Amino acid sequence: MRKCQRIWTQTTKGKTSKEYFSEFAEILTMKLHLTQNLTAILSGYGKTREYVHGYKIIDNPTCPCGEGAQTTDHVIYECERLSKERERERKKK
Repeated sequence: MRKCQRIWTQTTKGKTSKEYFSEFAEILTMKLHLTQNLTAILSGYGKTREYVHGYKIIDNPTCPCGEGAQTTDHVIYECERLSKERERERKKK
């Protein structure tokens, strides 16, 4: 486990994933229902409006909720449209 943690800490890859999981052991112990969308978000390649806006595909990065840019953090922690899903996941812990 120490070797895995050292590699996880030293690698330059997985920056976005490391923001959510600083300890490698956390990844192994979490009970996440992995989906294509969750994997995309945790890898930093989720098709949020901010991500797509960066490629000039859309004109505006604002979240449909109207409370700022639709970033990965916004979707996971703040977006009111996802508050029920967030609460449901909190209760699973």
